[in-house]
Amino acid sequence: MNPAFQLCSVDKSFGSGESWTPALKQANFEGQPGEMLFLVGPSGCGKTTLLSILCGTLLADSGDINVLGNSLHRMNDREVTSFRARHIGFIFQQFNLIPTLTAEENVSVPLLIENKPADQARRLAAGLLEKVGLADKCREYPARLSVGQQQRVAIARALVHEPSLVVCDEPTSSLDSATGHQVMELLRDVARDGKRAVVVVTHDPRIYGYAERMAEMEDGRIQRWWNSPEEIAAAHAETLTERRQQ
Repeated sequence: MNPAFQLCSVDKSFGSGESWTPALKQANFEGQPGEMLFLVGPSGCGKTTLLSILCGTLLADSGDINVLGNSLHRMNDREVTSFRARHIGFIFQQFNLIPTLTAEENVSVPLLIENKPADQARRLAAGLLEKVGLADKCREYPARLSVGQQQRVAIARALVHEPSLVVCDEPTSSLDSATGHQVMELLRDVARDGKRAVVVVTHDPRIYGYAERMAEMEDGRIQRWWNSPEEIAAAHAETLTERRQQ
């Protein structure tokens, strides 16, 4: 099976002269279709930079960026923007819902950007809101939704154009434990049912059990991989034991 994405020997730095700061150093990162892949590591290690390059919102200084069979590093800005709109879904930590739009209208936005007819966009949005358990909230504005409901609207918006790659930035950081698990179960179903690659950036150890593989970043590169749920569970248990002994 071909990888859903593969980043090879990626370098990225910011600033110049005395303010020059390397963010990525020969970083390698890949994920498979239908996989729930977690990316973890301390703040400032390069996770956001790596994902921004994966999604084409940031240019690498060097390296190969292949996503869904396309070489992003060989595309111009217009081509990357079009590719991203068609093939990548984003779920943000702060949801980024538009407060003056209903849940249905928020979910419709990606389709309207693609110039889909408004009636078709609303119909598809309503269908997806039903799938995430919000059929009765289509006409509600974000302020009238709970935090967990807002997150599910954000997930529906990310999926409405049927992307092959879904990128999630701290999807459970604002949620209680029960709601967080509901969201992760939904994302796991998204990966398995749609053969989508789902990348989750998180600092939340409560949800590590949902990962099929996990990569840990440090100092601008992937330092280690856990390649099965069993390896992830063992590493997590070891970390908890070390913390209790401190």
